[in-house]
Amino acid sequence: MHQIPRRYIWNYGALPPTWEDPNFIHPDTKAKGDNDPLGICEIGERVGYPGEIRQVKVLGILALLDGEDTDWKTIAIDIKDPLASEFNDIEDIEVHMPGLFRATKEWFRIYKMPDGKPANKFSFDEGCKNKAYATQVIEKCSDAWRQLISTHENGIADTNTTMGESSGHVTHIAQDLILDLPTQQQSSPGSNESSMDKWYFINEA
Repeated sequence: MHQIPRRYIWNYGALPPTWEDPNFIHPDTKAKGDNDPLGICEIGERVGYPGEIRQVKVLGILALLDGEDTDWKTIAIDIKDPLASEFNDIEDIEVHMPGLFRATKEWFRIYKMPDGKPANKFSFDEGCKNKAYATQVIEKCSDAWRQLISTHENGIADTNTTMGESSGHVTHIAQDLILDLPTQQQSSPGSNESSMDKWYFINEA
């Protein structure tokens, strides 16, 4: 996942290489894709930094209906998180972090209301689908991305280092095409991790 700046109750980013095809109407949500990569909520304790790339364990997926679009929100945990071994599917979230999914759903329900937009809705009776279902969605969106980047009709840059079958495949990227991402600030040897660099889950029970 690519990490973007914190403004959320988890680390929020995107899952590359994926694309939610706006020409595809999902048979379960009855809505088209939102023309974005798959969004992802990483629920581990360490707060990420902008541009960070992490390997995550997928747990499930939430189908947010943003207007007429399906805006999938993948739920995952960093494989290096201390609790990663305890999380293997969607039901493990309520066991180890009770209330987090409810808070996540409420966050996405109301986050556009300050801009005067209506509350968002969800498919599947507002439930979250499991890991197996999430994996199918990811595979479908990955296939859509591969088709998109292989097609010259979309007016997008298709230069890449990963798709050998693509006409835009190169063995290296020119320096002027590399995105200048910030690097993580390293702590001095022996210093404790700042409390500001962690998420804290609070159980109200």
